[in-house]
Amino acid sequence: MVNRKELDPEESPSARFGQRLRMLRDERGWTQDELGRRMGCTGTHISAVETGRRPPTLRFATSADKALGTGDQLERQCRATRGSALLEGFPEFVDHEGRAVEIRLYEVGVVPGLLQTPEYASALAKGAVMRGAITQDEADERVSLIAKRQAAIARPRPPMILAVLDESCLRRPVGGTAVMDPQLDRLLEFARMPNTTLQVAPFGMAEHRPFDLPVTVLTLPNRQLMTYAESAQRGHLDRESESAAPILTAYHQMQVEALSQTASVAMRLRPGKWCRGST
Repeated sequence: MVNRKELDPEESPSARFGQRLRMLRDERGWTQDELGRRMGCTGTHISAVETGRRPPTLRFATSADKALGTGDQLERQCRATRGSALLEGFPEFVDHEGRAVEIRLYEVGVVPGLLQTPEYASALAKGAVMRGAITQDEADERVSLIAKRQAAIARPRPPMILAVLDESCLRRPVGGTAVMDPQLDRLLEFARMPNTTLQVAPFGMAEHRPFDLPVTVLTLPNRQLMTYAESAQRGHLDRESESAAPILTAYHQMQVEALSQTASVAMRLRPGKWCRGST
């Protein structure tokens, strides 16, 4: 078969899943398009999963099992593939984030990962371990991924990053002053960079705040828009520019209502601290 990519199942759990899916499809003599029709998706989607470019979701795996008549084989393998502390959809989002030319993000409750210090990230992960939500290995995975994401955007031509933080991100003293003080200083450093803007959405915005959950809008090099949003249990990556347009409009409206960067940096969380270095 022309241009048939060889798969390395040792490359990643997603690659192992993709190899298994291809083998089952080949055994039945089906093309990617035919399997896609039976599953209600496109052959392009099948190709992306088979080659490991798109990690399988549980919904995808369940649909594949039904189409292929494999019981729950792929579902069980998918659950093993997702055996990490990362939300479904997040690994693929990170790949696109590392290529984006513009990143617009809004966060609630905690400082967003791209702006976190290692100590702040570790404090959040430690809290999740203490609650029994994740293991220590999964906590280490989270902290390591944040470092990799930050390194990916620290390239010779970095993306433009526009960050709007709900006031709750700054009022929540993660890790106490020993962690929070350097984190606030990190936000000041971020605001001074030539390729960034930092705004605070104050509590006073009330009903004028358009988002209740974190959201990110990516602009890729070809100007395609993607959006990523999270609930408590999963992440959702939307690759359609058309559906991203109203989210981008809402983001612009939020920026108008939020404090300016100057006013955001000048906020006094503690006397002489948050405003230090703002002049």
